[in-house]
Amino acid sequence: MNITIVGMGAIGGLIGARLASTGAHVNAVARGATLAALQAHGIHVLHADGSPGISGAPIHAVADATSLGFQDVVVIALKATQLTGTMAMASIAPLIGPHTLIMTAMNGVPWWFFGKADGPQAGLRLPSLDPQGELARVVPIERTVGCVVHLSAACPRPGAVQLNFGNRLLVGAASGDLALAAAPFMSALTAGGFDAAWSSEIRRDIWYKLWGNMTINPISVLTGATADRILDDPLLHEFCLAAMAEAGAIGALIGCPIDQSGSDRMIVTRTLGAFKTSMLLDAEAGKGLEVDALITVVHEIGRAVGVATPTIDSLLGLIRLHGCCHGLYPAPVDRIAGASSRLNQATPKSDENAN
Repeated sequence: MNITIVGMGAIGGLIGARLASTGAHVNAVARGATLAALQAHGIHVLHADGSPGISGAPIHAVADATSLGFQDVVVIALKATQLTGTMAMASIAPLIGPHTLIMTAMNGVPWWFFGKADGPQAGLRLPSLDPQGELARVVPIERTVGCVVHLSAACPRPGAVQLNFGNRLLVGAASGDLALAAAPFMSALTAGGFDAAWSSEIRRDIWYKLWGNMTINPISVLTGATADRILDDPLLHEFCLAAMAEAGAIGALIGCPIDQSGSDRMIVTRTLGAFKTSMLLDAEAGKGLEVDALITVVHEIGRAVGVATPTIDSLLGLIRLHGCCHGLYPAPVDRIAGASSRLNQATPKSDENAN
C-alpha cells in the first residue's frame, strides 16, 4: 500500500511512525521544520512511561502532494482549524483517486458527520466546519472512514511524538460498507501495535467521545487546570453534567444515544489522573483552538434539531472570546450568528444537499 499522512503532528506522527516501523511505505505532506526533520531523521516516538519507542522510522516527506500521485490510503490528521483553505486542499486533493481510502483522525465532529446519515438529519451541512463546502467536494464520503482516537500523545518537537497513554483506534465508514476495502489498512494498523477495531456505528462512537471531552477541554483552557482539578470542583462538576445532558439530548435525536450517565463518564475520566487536555496543550503552545469541532458544532446541531443548549452556549461564548482575545481563535465574534443563518438555509431536502 501507498499510504500518505497529511498532518504529522502527535496523532498523524504516531500513526505514520508505527506503520513505517512495520515496513509499510509511508509518505507525508509536510512543511517547514517538520519537513526538514522528517527528511533528515525520520520520525521518533517516545513513551512517557519509559518503555522502548521508535527511533528514526523512515518517512518519505514532501512539500508538494502532487509529486506523490494517487494513494491507496490517505490519513487526514490535521486539526479542524487547519482543514479549510487553499493550502489544506492542495495537500489533500492530489492524493485522492477513484479507489483511495481516506481516514479522518481528528478531535470532535468531522465535516462529513451527516453526509449519509439516516433519518431527518441526513445530509445536514455543518457550516462551522466546512463553510464553503470545499471539503465535501474534494473528499468523497463513499470512500471515507472516521477514526476515533482513544489515546493521548504530544509533539514535543518537529519529527518526534510522545505517547502518554492509551492505544485504541475505532475506525468505521462514513457511508455504506467499507469494511472489506479497509481490511488491509486495519491489518496494517494492528501490525503497527495499535488496538484497532472496526466499528459499525462510528458516528455514535464520535458523539460519545465528544460528549465526554467537549466540556473538560475548553474549561481547562479557561482555568489552566488539569482534568482532575476540574472534576474535583463541585461547581464545575455540575456545570459539566448540565452541558453533557444537553449534548446527550441532541445525541438521542440524531441516532447517537448515550448509554451512560454523565457521572459515570466522569469517573472514567478521573481514573486518567492529572492530565492536561489536548486543547490546553495547544493553548500553551500558542496554537489555534479547536472550538468549532468540539463546541460550536454542538450548538449548531442543537439549533437544527430543536434542542436548547444554554450551558453549552455559555461555554462556547466564554472559550470563543478567550480565544479571540489571546489570538487563538481568529474568527470574528459574529461568526456563530452567520453560521447559524447559513445552517437554517441548508435544510437537507435533496441528494445534492448531502454532498
